[in-house]
Amino acid sequence: MSGKFSSKINSIIILMITLILAGLSAALLFFFFSFNKKLNRTEEDTVYKRYYAMITGNDESNFVDSLYDSMIAHATDQESYVEILSKNLSQEYSDRELVKIAIASNVDGIILYADDNSELSDLINEANEKNIPVITLFNDFDLSERLSFVGISNYNLGKEYGNLIIGMMDENILKDDVIKVCVLVDANSGDSGQNVLFSAISETIEKEHKLHPYTHKPAEVRAYPVDTSNSFSVEESVRNLLMDTSTDKPDVVVCLTENETTSMYQAVVDYNEVGSINILGFYDSPAILKGIERNVIYATISIDTDEIAKSCIDALSEYYELGNTSEYNTADIKVINRSNLNEYKEEDENEK
Repeated sequence: MSGKFSSKINSIIILMITLILAGLSAALLFFFFSFNKKLNRTEEDTVYKRYYAMITGNDESNFVDSLYDSMIAHATDQESYVEILSKNLSQEYSDRELVKIAIASNVDGIILYADDNSELSDLINEANEKNIPVITLFNDFDLSERLSFVGISNYNLGKEYGNLIIGMMDENILKDDVIKVCVLVDANSGDSGQNVLFSAISETIEKEHKLHPYTHKPAEVRAYPVDTSNSFSVEESVRNLLMDTSTDKPDVVVCLTENETTSMYQAVVDYNEVGSINILGFYDSPAILKGIERNVIYATISIDTDEIAKSCIDALSEYYELGNTSEYNTADIKVINRSNLNEYKEEDENEK
């Protein structure tokens, strides 16, 4: 009797568990189909003609954020969509792996912001073979089958930095007989553009010294390698420069990235070097503009990220519409210093 009773209880328990599981399954199916219906409705509302993947080794800077926001806006105007590939992945991937993912995903275009020492030329060629156009951003892979290069002229940028150093001589800010200039360069890059920029700085100062030897002093320009792997490594490299006792401290430090500029700004303040080390920066983030206002950063070079973004999207659109586009697209650069800082801020506010 007890055995039959126990068996009956077990049957009831199994039935109840079955009913509960069935109810849960029904609820899950209901929510799944409801969610899927909403998702489909959203996708139907926004239909893009093309999908572009943006690949950048540093997607945590204001510069990249500003660039990406502009790309989204210009792509939307042309019924396209841009996505920074690394933002939606659960783990970190190298630039090479990200390009492979973009090719395997059969995207409509790749916007590549990476140093040319990344050995990506073969993958750029592979993308081209599969009719996926590649735009190289700021660093050119000129020996690859990339569609177009979008960026700035390293020679013009170097000349501008050189002219700023000459301007400091005119203001009698630099008092040594030989001006020590240190240019921060990417230790992980074999980018020939850095060499062009470095040479342009040296040539500009040397030419002016030959023309006006009594008013414009000679300069020793040297490169200092910076580990740009992440923000912490940049900070460490910058601090090592200031703590290096094996060589004289520089009179001028030329920074070629936003992270280098903000790190050098902070380090100069922390080590009480304000006034003895002059900073020439890159980009116009709020922190950098604040550094100019406080007279810690002498000047910075601003690039119109909206112009750069538009050139990238236009180049891809022209490729699909016309079958080709310009191989080189360069943007203008602008110097921001204390004399035009307020004017620049007003222009920036009016454009927003």
